[in-house]
Amino acid sequence: MAKETAERFAAARALLVMIEEMIDGATLVDKYARIVWFSDNQMEILGLRSLADVVGQEIERVIPHSRMREVVETGRSFPLDIMQYGDRTLLVSRLPLRDERGEIIGAIAFALKNSLTYLRPIADRFNKLQSRLARAEQALAASRSSKYTVENLIGFSPAMLEVKRLVRKAGQINSAVLLLGETGTGKELVAHAIHAASDRVDGPFVALNVAAIPENLLEAEFFGVAPGAFTGAGRQARPGKFQLAHGGTLFLDEIGDLPLPLQAKLLRALQEREVELLGSNQVIKVDVRIVAATSRPIQDMVRNGSFRADLYYRLNVFPIQLPALRDRREDIENLASVFSERVAMGLDQPMRDFAPSALDVLRSYQWPGNVRELANVIEQVYVRTEGERIAAEDFITILPGEFVHLPAVAKTPRPLSEAVDELERALIHAALDDAKGNKLKAAQILGLSRTNLYAKMRKHDMAP
Repeated sequence: MAKETAERFAAARALLVMIEEMIDGATLVDKYARIVWFSDNQMEILGLRSLADVVGQEIERVIPHSRMREVVETGRSFPLDIMQYGDRTLLVSRLPLRDERGEIIGAIAFALKNSLTYLRPIADRFNKLQSRLARAEQALAASRSSKYTVENLIGFSPAMLEVKRLVRKAGQINSAVLLLGETGTGKELVAHAIHAASDRVDGPFVALNVAAIPENLLEAEFFGVAPGAFTGAGRQARPGKFQLAHGGTLFLDEIGDLPLPLQAKLLRALQEREVELLGSNQVIKVDVRIVAATSRPIQDMVRNGSFRADLYYRLNVFPIQLPALRDRREDIENLASVFSERVAMGLDQPMRDFAPSALDVLRSYQWPGNVRELANVIEQVYVRTEGERIAAEDFITILPGEFVHLPAVAKTPRPLSEAVDELERALIHAALDDAKGNKLKAAQILGLSRTNLYAKMRKHDMAP
């Protein structure tokens, strides 16, 4: 038997030597993927001096990325494969060697000479696709990583200091977290910070806004879709958010909007730590940490039966109440300054400071839209007004008038000239608004000549 095998190996070597001019290197291994023979040009490619030094060694010790073991173990041929040897790109063929009974006795591999010339277009396209895939994977990983940390939670009011303390505490445990608070209080930012503070920080952060997905698509978004599960479904399985968040954090925003039938399925997934793809009976184990959030009165919903009590108790292990902006007015100046800097950078404009009267306006407003509304108002000021500083009158057309005029009734005295300048600036703004920017018409409304109007606008840093 050994003699027959040796003869077949010898015949294979002879054949490869005969066609040596056509190939760029050849390899022969036995059925255990041990090296039997290398051609001279293969030895040269690998930088080997003596064949005797490597004969009998497992192929992976000499060529770490070799697929010859796969050939001898499976009996499969690989007629065409692209392989890199250092800076060389080769077109390699791998074939199994069999005895008279059809049993595997080894495998042979050879690379076509000058294959790079013919492979160039294919190799270039292959490299481009590989680069695009790598960039896509990097972008996907970045999009599913934590974007914010505790340091991004702005504010030093007692309410925000307590939130930061709870976020750090939440990062030390693996229990579910329920974020409660009005719309615009920064629940998703806090969810990111919890993920960043946890031992899952290297895992994915996946967010799903329950309120933004049509009810008939929610189950597929949660648990994924099996191939051909319904008309229009793809040929390949599409993973759900649970699978994408495996090993990391799944943020379920506006969980209070989840329909009752799906509440039961979500509860089961959380209890059993497993999901089933839509249209499949296959059970997939998942390791996911849940952070849920809602702006709705979820305890009232539990009492009236619109939210399952058992799911609520599963989610409400570690609740964090986010304060409304009106309940932490001490943070408004700091927040406004941060937003002012961001908007200025985004618009490529110089950053504008806030006059004391402008800060009085911001502190007196109730902010029903919370931090999100404050950011929007600051951006509107930059887009709709001009000047080196942001003054109270800049908010006239943005916020309700009663809040803009509150600072005019100051509790502490201030120079009359400052009050007069502020009033004059406000009247000019109002006249320009009424005149839709027409300077001549605005001057007529104010009883001024156009020259005098321009002079006053320059005085108040209002570009004419």
